Amino acid sequence: MNYTGSVIGTDILQNEDTQARQKHHHTLWQEIQQVLKRNQLGGGEAAQDKQKAKGKMLARERLQHLIDPGTPFLELAALAAHDVYDKPLAGAGIVAGIGIVQGQPCMIAINDASVRGGSYYPLTVKKHLRAQAIAEQNKLPCIYIVDSGGANLPNQAEVFPDRDHFGRIFFNQ
Repeated sequence: MNYTGSVIGTDILQNEDTQARQKHHHTLWQEIQQVLKRNQLGGGEAAQDKQKAKGKMLARERLQHLIDPGTPFLELAALAAHDVYDKPLAGAGIVAGIGIVQGQPCMIAINDASVRGGSYYPLTVKKHLRAQAIAEQNKLPCIYIVDSGGANLPNQAEVFPDRDHFGRIFFNQ
């Protein structure tokens, strides 16, 4: 039998089953990378062109102008809302994560107006609230860049239902 050493000190048996699993996981990894790359375009090129025609900077352009040059941005929940709604909702319509602004780590949340006009869907609310919770737990200041159509009205029954709803975002501030 053929074993491959590992940095974790475990020998991995290389047989047909292991190779099939490795191939399957590599395929899944490639699919995730494609979705992440597509999500970088927000609502797509046509939607981004509309934003640019209005003289607006795109969400990720705003982010790059905000964070300190050359510093990383740790994006949170980039796959949020993937394949959940009838139509694509890249990153739940909001770019959220931790970035460095003036030398200070900050939680940053930016509505992506190229994704359904920046409207809040139930999972947009959930992602925004999670970003706020992480900021609170880690004592990070929050920066919000808002370009939003407000709550997505067809989903308002899910956006405004209880304690952890759209209004909670404002309460937490």
